[in-house]
Amino acid sequence: MKLIFVCSPLAGDIEANQAKARKYCRFVMEQGNVPFAPHLLFPQFLDDNNPAERKAGIEAGLLVLESCSELWCFGPDISPGMKIEIEKAGKTLGIPVRRFSADCGEVIQ
Repeated sequence: MKLIFVCSPLAGDIEANQAKARKYCRFVMEQGNVPFAPHLLFPQFLDDNNPAERKAGIEAGLLVLESCSELWCFGPDISPGMKIEIEKAGKTLGIPVRRFSADCGEVIQ
């Protein structure tokens, strides 16, 4: 079992985006792995509209990312927060980054 960092948008339609993130986490579990989705955890007690709390949530997610085996990115759009996570995984940590469509079909790059 691998710990997988789930990367998908939060901003915009937050309720719909969190529902999608829950679907992506289920997909990760169905593949025999353990998902970590910071955008499902941290907004439960941090305010994403407060810049200091948003920054704290991103930094906390990046800290957990260091323990993940891979980052799986879902959907066609890359938000600014996702870009930070993807760059940290791929460029700084050398963690494999996999891209998936919104319906969980893998995108070949």
